[in-house]
Amino acid sequence: MNLPRGRFARSRHFFHFPRSLVDALGLLSYIPASSAAKVRLSFDFTGYNDTMANTSSAKKMVRKIARRTDVNKSRRTRVRTFVRRVEEAIASGDKSAADSALKAAQPEMHRAVTKGIFHKATVSRKLSRLSSRIKALSA
Repeated sequence: MNLPRGRFARSRHFFHFPRSLVDALGLLSYIPASSAAKVRLSFDFTGYNDTMANTSSAKKMVRKIARRTDVNKSRRTRVRTFVRRVEEAIASGDKSAADSALKAAQPEMHRAVTKGIFHKATVSRKLSRLSSRIKALSA
């Protein structure tokens, strides 16, 4: 059977097989014989042929991108954790806790901008909205 390549290599695909072939190969012994003449089997090709790189430099770039993606995910999660702490402090109504949480979150968010995780305007907008919500707590 030809396995999918290219843009389909990472997705889930369904194949239709004749019932006789399924029975002969014993692929799905738990499907009753009274079922349809064709059986729909799903195969998850995640991990099969993850890269379509042909040159050694392209293969290396795929490895580098995978490492960078993991680092970026952890950075993004870290920033979201700091923002969540500010949100929780605002929800509790504690202005001093919210202020201290925002002061801890600001450098993390700006660091994410320098690392290319978030856009500068996005962080600026989020910080502005958080600080205005904290300011409204005292009113």
